[in-house]
Amino acid sequence: MHIEDAARALDVPRGRAAKLLSRWTNQGWLRRVGTGTYVPVQLELLDSEQVVQDPWILVPALFAPAYIGGRTAAEHWDLTEQIFRDIVVFTARAVRQKTVEQQSAVFTLKHIREELIFGTKTVWRGQTRIAVSDIHRTIVDMLDDPAIGGGIQHVEDCFSQYMKRSDRDPAKLVAYAEQHGNGAIFKRLGFLAERHPDGKTLVKEAKARLTKGHAKLDPALACSRLVTRWRLRVPESWLKGAAHDR
Repeated sequence: MHIEDAARALDVPRGRAAKLLSRWTNQGWLRRVGTGTYVPVQLELLDSEQVVQDPWILVPALFAPAYIGGRTAAEHWDLTEQIFRDIVVFTARAVRQKTVEQQSAVFTLKHIREELIFGTKTVWRGQTRIAVSDIHRTIVDMLDDPAIGGGIQHVEDCFSQYMKRSDRDPAKLVAYAEQHGNGAIFKRLGFLAERHPDGKTLVKEAKARLTKGHAKLDPALACSRLVTRWRLRVPESWLKGAAHDR
């Protein structure tokens, strides 16, 4: 909870609420996890440094407006069997550090404009509401920034799983990508869809939305070859099946 939440709940001035929260923290009933942000301590954890069993519940308190996405959401929606130690959070708050550790949990932060917070689902963890990118937005975010998807190979694996699912929705995927506004998304989407047997519709839609200039398949990799069809630079090892490359 925040100081403002306590002030409203207790119907006291903010200063009084801050003093009460500080007192309860000193008594061990609360734990301060951020500036003006506190979490209750369960009785069985009074003597423990780690008082939060589910670190997801910290996301709204520490980073709102925010949502959990990228490789963490991919794991949540069963797009991957890989387990990642960190929790990827997209936040509209100013990001001073890309990695934050709280309550033994590691949060990887990516700043995003608040108007780009869309395509999320509400997940309940106990009594805490948490926003998670839906399955379509998860794919779009990983195409926008392969690093938050665990690298382009993992992104392709997740995309392949997405294309096998009954709830896949190419139209929504395209609409989300358009709303996001990064042309590199369609270049990567078209390239990956071209390699998938059920990707023809997405190939057509991506081709119709190609922007000028070249992008890299994965900015973290050496992308020495150009696939002119998609205006996309790719590593040598990714050329198999790509059209118009040099």
